[in-house]
Amino acid sequence: MRDPNNRQPIRRVVIVGGGTAGWMAAAGISKVLGKLLDIKLIESDEISTVGVGEATIPTLINFHNLLEINEQEFMAETQATFKLGISFESWRDVKQDYIHSFGITGTDHWTAGFQHFWHKGVERGLASDYGDYCLELKASKEHRFAHLPNNGMNYAYHLDASRYHKYLRRFSEPRGVQRIEGKIVSYNKHDNGDVRSVVLESGQEIEGDLFIDCSGFRALLIGDAMQEPVEDWSEWLFCDRAIAVQTEAVADAVPLTRSMAHSAGWQWRIPLQHRVGNGIVFSSRHLDEESAQKQLLANVEGKALITPRVIKFKPCQRRNTWKGNVVAIGLSSGFLEPIESTSIHLIQRSIIRLMQAFPSDGIQQSDIDEYNAQCNREIDHIRDFIILHYHVNNRTDSQFWIDAREMSIPASLQHRIDLFRETGRVFRIPNELFAENSWIQVMLGQGIMPKSHHQTADLMGDAELKGFLGSIKSAVDRTVVQLPTHQAYVERYCGRPESASKAA
Repeated sequence: MRDPNNRQPIRRVVIVGGGTAGWMAAAGISKVLGKLLDIKLIESDEISTVGVGEATIPTLINFHNLLEINEQEFMAETQATFKLGISFESWRDVKQDYIHSFGITGTDHWTAGFQHFWHKGVERGLASDYGDYCLELKASKEHRFAHLPNNGMNYAYHLDASRYHKYLRRFSEPRGVQRIEGKIVSYNKHDNGDVRSVVLESGQEIEGDLFIDCSGFRALLIGDAMQEPVEDWSEWLFCDRAIAVQTEAVADAVPLTRSMAHSAGWQWRIPLQHRVGNGIVFSSRHLDEESAQKQLLANVEGKALITPRVIKFKPCQRRNTWKGNVVAIGLSSGFLEPIESTSIHLIQRSIIRLMQAFPSDGIQQSDIDEYNAQCNREIDHIRDFIILHYHVNNRTDSQFWIDAREMSIPASLQHRIDLFRETGRVFRIPNELFAENSWIQVMLGQGIMPKSHHQTADLMGDAELKGFLGSIKSAVDRTVVQLPTHQAYVERYCGRPESASKAA
């Protein structure tokens, strides 16, 4: 516990590590407090970043708006494309696919969500697929996209992570961030346990008042210096390996991340303007690395541009990501696999929380406790959402999926599944990342059909219900057919010569 009477003003911020986490932290802190702080970022060209997470979710748009980043410039610089959702292929069962989109489905009533009216329509033979009532989902299936008035289309990005780092560096340095090249080999601490400085291989010592640990899986400060343990979630999340490879783009980019389930995990395919990101995520208990790599390379399109890279990880979380004068952001704080593209979101949420509780006049334990509590609540909900994808399945083709279906799950997730299965109800927990429609799409997609619906839906006769559902579906179809193809829109909106020449 910190001494509230011994508080030192925070003037020197040291960011340990670059990559997405480090440069996002640098951008956020320098944008707001760059004129008041001495901000240093230490990274080594000799240490590669993980950098495989190239898919994002719509919250990144909010972060960019806070930084006042120009979208067209950002997308051109990072060779980004748009993303309307994730295509989950063979997750529920082999060759049974669905899409988790970013949009809102149908129209809710204040007593009951749209899914209740859709459920009644299914019972009466008046409703089509649940996704037919969602603009973003239908647009993604047709490979179409455009910005619509009044933010009428919810979207995110696929981006080149290495170019994103460089873009944020160019953003941050004019705002006061000093980049220091070097490899950190040790650290020094104060008597109270806080970190006083980090020492580079060259012998240079960098002192700071607040340290942001973006050192990745190494977790140099939060793990080594502060000895903060991780909570292991391997009992629910079996995957502990990933192999990533980049390939040439040989087809038009689509506004979807593809997540293709296999016998011991899943494979991603992420289309950028200039290339495609690919990778396989798997459980080493169910599949060896050599077989996983062969499986990955047998299921890519285009020539491989790099040698496949193996990444070992543990699904886990540190319960205290802020301890003493060290705040862990990114992989150093824990890791959840990228199935729902939450890694960059968790980075930005940590940065925003830190800015909201920035200890300019000195670190207070109450701020630390609140910060950690908020982080824990959010990550627990995301963890449950990811477990849902694995646990609710009908696959019998491999032991991996059987084990996932038969395992015990957190009580918080079991309650949500039971509630939806019995009543069709979904309630969003305050400040939770994934809203009701996300839970509904995935639960339906994984095969949970509610046994009942809210009685409000029974107040509609067949003619009224048919008209209600039909009007929503028709409005979606009318909009989708007017949208340009995603590829054409990207080339016109943010294409660069290198991508245009490829398309030619």
